[in-house]
Amino acid sequence: MPSTIDDIAIRTTDLRKAYGSEVALDGLSLEISTGTVYGFLGPNGAGKTTTMRLLTGLSQPSSGAVHVCGVDVADRRALAPHVGYLPETPPLYEEFSAREQLEYVADLRDIPQDVARERIEEYLDRFDLTDDADKRIAAYSKGMQQKTAFIQSALHDPDVLFLDEPTSGLDPRAARTIRESITDFAEMGTTVFVSTHILPVVEAVADEVGVLFDGKLVTEGTPTEVQNRAETGGSGSLEDAFLAVTSEHDPSARRKDK
Repeated sequence: MPSTIDDIAIRTTDLRKAYGSEVALDGLSLEISTGTVYGFLGPNGAGKTTTMRLLTGLSQPSSGAVHVCGVDVADRRALAPHVGYLPETPPLYEEFSAREQLEYVADLRDIPQDVARERIEEYLDRFDLTDDADKRIAAYSKGMQQKTAFIQSALHDPDVLFLDEPTSGLDPRAARTIRESITDFAEMGTTVFVSTHILPVVEAVADEVGVLFDGKLVTEGTPTEVQNRAETGGSGSLEDAFLAVTSEHDPSARRKDK
């Protein structure tokens, strides 16, 4: 990957996070180039959510360093304009309509009203929410809430977009729209960091993949490179490679395979 600071959107150095005696993340070092779609994979409990919280400045590391767009994430005020974050549980006000929610977020982000209005209408149309835009979010399905939350995470046109399970609860058409949006963002130079259990999504959009296991990065590369390093020998899907790689680092899984 490029080594100049301007080309690196996300950089972590020996990142570690412990909760008492429990180590959630152990020495994570990443360099993710600008405009890359990075698929972040790992089983439950591997440390993915901890990593996302550290990268977005919502939690501070026990040791190590994190910079996003050259900004130390400890400086949340400086970081905020650069990042958008879609957590697994979307932060929505259920008494608002989708339009009100997005207008509220646009105001918080200091987006000029005319720009905000145009972006909101474009996104509502793209995600088939126009007809329901003035209904209360409390009446929305999980998929509709997820689409609203995705829009609000991207509304301010961030340099880096962090997505935690972005297609969760979506029907196939909406999931495709999310995938296409991720690709469009990357083509415009946005870096997209995607954490998901739905590996076909990563296989479809990711330029690079990192696999986390027990708080450590156990492999990284393009989807093809990860498949070639796995015991599958490059055959099969990314899911096959993921299972093979994680099994190599899981004694209990190896015992089950025997």
